[in-house]
Amino acid sequence: MNAISTPALPFYEPVADECDLFQTAHANGLPLLLKGPTGCGKTRFVEHMAARLGLPLFTVACHDDLSAADLIGRYLLKGGETVWVDGPLTRAVRQGGICYLDEVVEARKDVTVVLHPLTDDRRRLIIDRTGEELVAPKDFMVVASFNPGYQNILKKLKPSTRQRFVSIGFDFPAPEVETAVVVAESGLDAARAGALVRLAGHIRALSGMDLEEGVSTRLLIYAATLVARGMKVERAIEAAIVEPLSDEPDVQQALRDLAASVYG
Repeated sequence: MNAISTPALPFYEPVADECDLFQTAHANGLPLLLKGPTGCGKTRFVEHMAARLGLPLFTVACHDDLSAADLIGRYLLKGGETVWVDGPLTRAVRQGGICYLDEVVEARKDVTVVLHPLTDDRRRLIIDRTGEELVAPKDFMVVASFNPGYQNILKKLKPSTRQRFVSIGFDFPAPEVETAVVVAESGLDAARAGALVRLAGHIRALSGMDLEEGVSTRLLIYAATLVARGMKVERAIEAAIVEPLSDEPDVQQALRDLAASVYG
């Protein structure tokens, strides 16, 4: 008999007890909210936990035009007939699994209205167009994420929504953990990966510079991947860190100078 290989879990380096908290929340039917800056590992964490628990993952990238109908479903014309097509949230409720709403604060307000009955003890999805009221199975879970740093008066998660979720705060990991992540994801050696992480720490500590956010772990992995494939460090930093972080010439030059001080 041939052995059946088990797909490897998406790589994720735990920082604290977030994996245990996720597993406990899922086991008890609790929705989960992940808060943290862009590129700090929120989405990878959800992918890792879905695979670890053996659950299908339905990921929705939220945006300004995302409506409740996009999540629930709609009638579409197919082959001359009008048929109902489930959206990702409905499929997750019917099949069981995790529905992950990435940057949920970006979605239209009617999306949170749909989520409310699913994120309290009712655990129900009401589909007005079909007259259905679906009860979520035990293995269904809502996970949402957002970046508190980008909130403004027009895009803010209401307390009535936030207080329906168990929450985990994410941030960029400690240097030794971030270095291990960069090494694992890029294949770059620890010494050169550590130098990139040190550069990221300096950038994140800057004040008074016109940067909305510091460099993400994702960008560090991009830079490390380029270096590991033979690109010069200076060019990799330019392409994966300097250019993505800012279009302002003065800011870009300051980032180059900072890189030169780290690698000098």
